[in-house]
Amino acid sequence: MNNAAARLSDGALSRGVFSAEFLRSSFLRSNSIQKEELASMDAVQFTRALVDIESTTGAEAVAGEYLYAHLAVLAARTGGQAERMAVTPERFNVLATWGTPVVTLSTHIDTVPPYFASREDEEQVWGRGSCDAKGIIAAMVMAAERLLAAGTRNFGLLFVVGEEKDSLGSLAAAKSPRGAKFLINGEPTENLLALGSKGALRFELIAHGKLAHSAYPELGESAIEKLLDVLDDVRKIALPSDELLGKSTVNIGTISGGRAPNVIADYARAELMFRLVGDSSIVREAVTAAARGRAELREALCSEALRLQPLDGLNTMVAAFTTDIPNFDGAWGRPFLIGPGSIHVAHTSEERISKKELHEAVGIYEGMVRKLLAGAV
Repeated sequence: MNNAAARLSDGALSRGVFSAEFLRSSFLRSNSIQKEELASMDAVQFTRALVDIESTTGAEAVAGEYLYAHLAVLAARTGGQAERMAVTPERFNVLATWGTPVVTLSTHIDTVPPYFASREDEEQVWGRGSCDAKGIIAAMVMAAERLLAAGTRNFGLLFVVGEEKDSLGSLAAAKSPRGAKFLINGEPTENLLALGSKGALRFELIAHGKLAHSAYPELGESAIEKLLDVLDDVRKIALPSDELLGKSTVNIGTISGGRAPNVIADYARAELMFRLVGDSSIVREAVTAAARGRAELREALCSEALRLQPLDGLNTMVAAFTTDIPNFDGAWGRPFLIGPGSIHVAHTSEERISKKELHEAVGIYEGMVRKLLAGAV
């Protein structure tokens, strides 16, 4: 790795040394430098370069500029187009196309916190986003380079913001389709094609009480106790099961409230996440009933469970996690879900991706694009 890519690997971008404007000017100032860099980077090096740019949800701009710069040069030399697709005034997706895209490879730029930089050993690349989903971005870009070198056209790359929290990138992309008939969405599935994925239903529960001195609890009303009662009932809800997707689950992800140990709490809040295997209305109605009259219920996100189709030649699995696929709402074509890396280390301090899986994913994505373009489905 050299020049700009080497600077990324030492973590300078993660410390805010370079701005998005710096990236825009420095990466694009010389095609010869960029061409040399493009030619020298493989999937492992590109993964590390991306990991070393902090891009937690809402702060994806610098990583987006790096991707845009890389793809803009690639597109310029191969007859394609690259663009930033506006999501909010501060956030954007990155899209590169060659011809009219029949197939689009897509995943997300953002990561969960906290950020930690890349490192590698003989078998793995480590770091925040290494498997979820910057290694996947690298594999998709490398697959695109192989396809272009062989003269293949009519495909695209779409990298979106917000998947880990607000899904604003995929929701915005759904409003600006480019005619693609197939969407290959990347998430960590250990290079197995998902036949389905669970949905997600997220709530915020807020309970209100009355302040009082804790020595005289009869003068107050504890919001925390109200919240705990509701949460106890939520945990007792009989959740649906599905033959393919398994059992619905619930996670009480955060709890906060109160002012001090000697004060009756006037406020308490919790965040819940259900993993859905069927119609969200069943769970929604049960949670609404549990909260009624005791706590305020706010729905933050709903993504329905998915059934997906196989593709000849690929081994399969079922994903318990949720993806951006439902948010695209079919606007980018029939979806497939596959990517290198294990979901079991995503979002953890041990996040990593196998170099072997990374390189295998390049070939898998290349083969899928060829098969889908040929109509062999």
